[in-house]
Amino acid sequence: MAEVSNLNWYVIRAISGQEKKVKGYLETEILRQKLTDYIPQVLIPSEKVYEMRNGKKRVRERSFYPGYIIVYADLSNGEALHLINNIPGVLGFLSYSEGTTKKPIPLRQSEVNRMLGTVDSVDTTEEKLETPFIVGETVKVMDGPFSGFTGTVEEIFEEKKKLNVTVKIFGRNTPVELHYNQVEKQ
Repeated sequence: MAEVSNLNWYVIRAISGQEKKVKGYLETEILRQKLTDYIPQVLIPSEKVYEMRNGKKRVRERSFYPGYIIVYADLSNGEALHLINNIPGVLGFLSYSEGTTKKPIPLRQSEVNRMLGTVDSVDTTEEKLETPFIVGETVKVMDGPFSGFTGTVEEIFEEKKKLNVTVKIFGRNTPVELHYNQVEKQ
């Protein structure tokens, strides 16, 4: 195990939508070729979002930068650079130096702090609703006393995560205040 001191963060371009698969390939090959000293970390900056589907709240991860993977690596070892470039789904590094040697350019520390700050704060931040509603949109009430009714969004209270929805009850339009997770888009 060699002492590695040239570790920097680099951005790899990957086929969009295949970031997790590429990350898996990378991690497997790093272990197989015993290059963990040269590539100790592979990250996909992402956030947790929830969406309403069929009246159920589903949580999923969404990539901050689709098509990009961040690696902490020492590329002075030609094997590490060769490994990364030859993983299926990797399109190359985001930026290269000018000239004949074409070396990948590492991220600046400020960029790393900004990206990792968002990655670290994912667990502490409140989940975001990915599918916000718009005024005039028709929604179906999925929960509460008006379950099964459809209505029109009249007002949105983003900070409270609530909506004012006009529901037709016995032929009359009735305003009802509902939470985001009580309704579903039509």
